[in-house]
Amino acid sequence: MTTLVSRKGATEVINARRTESLDAPSILKLVKPSTDELFGRVNVVNLIEKAVLSITLSNERDEVLAHAAFFDYPNAPNVDSAKWEDWLKSNYDTKQCNPLNTLFMHYFVAKSEYSHGAAREIIRTMYNAVPEAHFCFLVVPNGVYPDSALAAIFQQMEHVEETKGPEGCVVFVCHRHSHVPVLHVRKATVEDHDDLTPIFNRQSDMLKMTYGDYFLAELIEAQDENMQCLVAEVEGTAIGFMSICDDVNVDLLNTCFELGSYHGLRKPHPEDELEPPAPAQTSPQPPPEQDTTEEEERPSSARSAASAKSAASAKSDKGKVDGSAADKPTEEAKTEGSIKSPAATDTGKDGDVQAQPKLADSNIGGSHTSLLSEGKETQEKEEKESVKSAASVAPSEPKKSTEAQVKPPTASTLSKHLSPAMPKLGKSFVPKYKGELNAISIQLFIIDERYEMRSTDFLPKAFELFPERDFAVMTVPHLVPEFPLLQKMVRATPRCPSTLSQELYLFHRAGLIRNFEIRPACSSDYEAVEKLVSSLDLHENLLADLKQFNKARRDDDGTPIQAFVADCSGQVVGIAIIRNEEDIEYIRSHYNIEDFVYFNHHKRDEHGHIHHFAMNPAFQHYSKHFLKEVLRQGHKTCLYYPIYPSYTPRQIVEKHSLITAINDLVPVRARRQIIYPVENLRENAPSERILQEKEPYALCHINRKLTLEPKVVINARIVVVGASDTGVAFLETLVFCPHLRFNNITLVSPRGLPGELPPDQVKDKLLGSSFCYNQEDYARSSLRTWVNVVYGKMTNIDRKKKNVIVNNSTMVPYDHLILATGTQYQIPAPTGADISKLQTSSEAPYSPDRWHQGTPPSNVFIINDEYQAAMALYWVENNLMVTGGKALVYGNSLDAFCCVQTLMKMGIPGDKIILVEPPLEGPTTCFNNPDVTTAVYDALKASGVEVYSGYLLAQWNDGKGGSEVISASFTSHTKPLRVECDVFFSYYKKRVDYEAFRAINDACLVYDGKLVIDATFHTNDVSIRGAGTLTKFQRKYHADQWTHANFNSKEVGTQLANTMLSLFDPTLEPEVEPPAEEINLIPMYTMPKIQEAELPGGYYYLHVGKPSLKVQLEVQKSQADYGWELILGTPGGNPDYFRLHFNQYRKAETITCLSKKPLDSSNLICLYGLHERFLNNLISRFQEGLIKDFYSYFRETWCLAIFHDRFNDFREEVRELLISRPADNIEALEEKVRSLIEEDLQLNNAQRKNLLEEFATSGIKRAVETRLLSFMHYNYYHLPMYAKPGMV
Repeated sequence: MTTLVSRKGATEVINARRTESLDAPSILKLVKPSTDELFGRVNVVNLIEKAVLSITLSNERDEVLAHAAFFDYPNAPNVDSAKWEDWLKSNYDTKQCNPLNTLFMHYFVAKSEYSHGAAREIIRTMYNAVPEAHFCFLVVPNGVYPDSALAAIFQQMEHVEETKGPEGCVVFVCHRHSHVPVLHVRKATVEDHDDLTPIFNRQSDMLKMTYGDYFLAELIEAQDENMQCLVAEVEGTAIGFMSICDDVNVDLLNTCFELGSYHGLRKPHPEDELEPPAPAQTSPQPPPEQDTTEEEERPSSARSAASAKSAASAKSDKGKVDGSAADKPTEEAKTEGSIKSPAATDTGKDGDVQAQPKLADSNIGGSHTSLLSEGKETQEKEEKESVKSAASVAPSEPKKSTEAQVKPPTASTLSKHLSPAMPKLGKSFVPKYKGELNAISIQLFIIDERYEMRSTDFLPKAFELFPERDFAVMTVPHLVPEFPLLQKMVRATPRCPSTLSQELYLFHRAGLIRNFEIRPACSSDYEAVEKLVSSLDLHENLLADLKQFNKARRDDDGTPIQAFVADCSGQVVGIAIIRNEEDIEYIRSHYNIEDFVYFNHHKRDEHGHIHHFAMNPAFQHYSKHFLKEVLRQGHKTCLYYPIYPSYTPRQIVEKHSLITAINDLVPVRARRQIIYPVENLRENAPSERILQEKEPYALCHINRKLTLEPKVVINARIVVVGASDTGVAFLETLVFCPHLRFNNITLVSPRGLPGELPPDQVKDKLLGSSFCYNQEDYARSSLRTWVNVVYGKMTNIDRKKKNVIVNNSTMVPYDHLILATGTQYQIPAPTGADISKLQTSSEAPYSPDRWHQGTPPSNVFIINDEYQAAMALYWVENNLMVTGGKALVYGNSLDAFCCVQTLMKMGIPGDKIILVEPPLEGPTTCFNNPDVTTAVYDALKASGVEVYSGYLLAQWNDGKGGSEVISASFTSHTKPLRVECDVFFSYYKKRVDYEAFRAINDACLVYDGKLVIDATFHTNDVSIRGAGTLTKFQRKYHADQWTHANFNSKEVGTQLANTMLSLFDPTLEPEVEPPAEEINLIPMYTMPKIQEAELPGGYYYLHVGKPSLKVQLEVQKSQADYGWELILGTPGGNPDYFRLHFNQYRKAETITCLSKKPLDSSNLICLYGLHERFLNNLISRFQEGLIKDFYSYFRETWCLAIFHDRFNDFREEVRELLISRPADNIEALEEKVRSLIEEDLQLNNAQRKNLLEEFATSGIKRAVETRLLSFMHYNYYHLPMYAKPGMV
């Protein structure tokens, strides 16, 4: 905050911030005639959109007092933005000016009375925001002189004698040293103590409490050749302090961090051990021969087999964190089935933990991560008889805290071989360096807040004192916010496990070199680039693109190529290759790119596509400048970079490399698409560019506005246990915060992130869908780019040391722990009842809900995720379908019916399938709809499936044991049941995993049937939060029936992330302290609970309902305020069954569909919560008999806008119009309606008429119509079937 004083003495407390497009109207009010003379008439929104830095000064009432826009090129006529240096240097003596240290002011407006102070404050803010900048130029047309506010800051430059100066304009300059001077840094003396002590005490009293009042003087006096102290002074007063030491334990740092890119912080030595010893060769065993005839008859089954092989190879291919503990046998290890019985259990062996660092943290010269799956890379490289490393092409900053031998998270493609015995990987290799130390350590650093942006001014003097050292390193605790000095350093990637609980930052001496130039690549750069990227996989494609650029400047199909190199003192240290973005319409329609740019202000040819970007790690802090220069010299305003899932075909992935600048880009959320009835729309359908199907990918983006906007870096270690929908939603919310960068998010999960296996029509139908995420959603978010993954199970929590123990061996440290393991189907434990004695369920010796102990039979499967589904179907294809045996499905959940349908779809006859249903757990079936239930059971009967209801599992193999199940016995309240089977699928009750329960219970977290949390997700440990079906609310809420299981899991995870963002996001308002008398209410959520499945009989099923307790449908309908039930069609009839329920407020509350045809599910879900007026007066039309088929009705053209992903935003805008007051003394229309309803719950006709008249005459109706037309116009590329004004 700063105070401005007007000419008349009035004061305003002002805040400097980045300009938003919404400021444009206020900025226009400040424009004066002299502004247009000086800068010309400009489009302010376009100016804000294209400027690299826009600054606005606002007062405490958020009124705009001043604004300035800065560009990285001059606004001079006829000057190419890519070649302004030649123009400027040919007219003025500006040898020291370059794109790194120069900006141009393109616009300035200010409130007249504050213009002088505002101009000075904006210039000061600009120089603080861009520490590298030393010159700011103002280009003024001939015959015009700057306003007095600018004239007091800018000085006219004298052109060189041999020229007449630039044509049509004059250049003024403003130097940094006049406003924010570079700090004078010198060696510290004892006399500096008095100046520095207040700064230390103001920021922290820890040192004083630990070492006493005179620790600083003692430290300064102790200087010698190995330890030096520096101070920065302003006007003779010390304002900053740095203590430097040349004694660095680089061996410890090399053990704890990935320092290969920096040669272990030592000088090169001939005895350095840089490569791991060659591993012993093993020959994988091929899978059994398969009947290709059967595969041809069932084409989808081949994909299932591929997924299964992939999943198996993935487990064997992952790198181990700690191989030393891998050979310790435990009971959990024994319970894991072999490759032939993959679903036995998820428990890994002690020490058999794998880790995958996020893609964003790979870098040149270190450990790499591949864009392709390991199985695909290995196969293709073996085919080429190549022995290259599985490194990814190009890199970004350091990796995350869970480093190991870096392998893909789970196999995503068909591996060449499937080995029943999974090979074990040794401990990850740590290079050993024998050379001399090459680093100094910054032990203590502090600076006055007013000058902290000049922190890097210390570094030149530091390296001058130790001329033989090339690196400066600094360690800081994880919870320390990243201050300006660290922002100019490079964060090192922690290894896993790391014994050092701090972050390491490095800076190379070469980073001080200001002779850093970005220029177009030329043929002579080829060898230097080849050397730079030689360690990268797929570098052949980068070099091929560079050759093509040098050869023709375009591809063979005519697509222009642009290549740029970063040149530092004649050495190539970076390479970037881009092409024009040809699919910009697809990007706009499929991604929320308009969260970052106003699309209409960017020309088509201003959008670029990054294919390759690699940079020497020593210059990584210049990567954003590199991108800014690529935009300027390439005449682009936006750049896009896709990240494909690991199962994507190689010919698509190889066109790109994993760029080192991912952390400088922002992830862009994907958009939900309308399912169009294209055959009905014909020429009114959207363009082919929008409707085309492409391989899904996650999109990253940067534009000119973002190049000088730093992200807030959070190093806090956030560990999420469980890849449930809730856990994934939490991760997604954090990583898609564009202004935040979380360096230490880690997921602990036995299978890693979901969505890594390739899509398969059979596998994906083995479980029902909650519609929170599908395969494409996972591909379009690419969480593997931003999240570290540790593969294993949580087996303990050390709350004192804040460690999660994985598989009883590996420690994963945390600052914030999120428990979101959810509930899963477990191996059923037989009750032990002896049916030969005719025992009933009530006489069984054991509870059916206990956890199974010991090794389960190898042909018993539980299906909780895609990996288990793929492995189970692989077993079915290679065993059950060969022998023609029987399959038994045990359960009464929706997933059990999905399993039956999937087996029949694979070709197993219905009479070979047995469905045994345990007694109902609650008052309702999984459908809670008699019509649907009847249709499904009729279909089972028609297919020949045997169905037995009300039975509990008593024994396998009549209690005789065995490695496989050949028969199963069941009890009921009446007679027993014994059936023979060749495979057993269990869908009996989802419960908390035993290892998760034991870890939670042993950690003394309150567990009452489930993990107990409060309304803000906290457990009894402030550092541990819980969410999802794992949890229940504290009993003080008196809501034992309500848990997170009653709500939409994605909404719960998102809300959990939002509560945590208040801890990290400086843009959010700080949390208000709760009142003393807390109201014990649980939070309520609004998103619907959704079930989607493919059921027996070939039915496609969709149910959308509000979050609620389980109550029978007939009981609900008997309530007086139930509302309207609208049903059309019958299951399997013409039309198919469609049920809508509207509540008493005429809002859609329940949607149930059962159809033989595929459903437009994503469209139909949008009906939830809409008033029937939005649906064309649906209730009255139904009652009049005008609607015969809801499916056809909702495929009509009129309703497509309702399915648009931004329709809810439009509804909010309309609501805002109704609740806003036209003036302070005039009630809003909504307020008038409320006051009338409070008097009488029903409005009479006269009141309705008056309200309608006011709506029409007050201007609100016109405003609503305008908003509607704007919505249709802005989204016309999605909605071309609607007529616009002027078309008719």
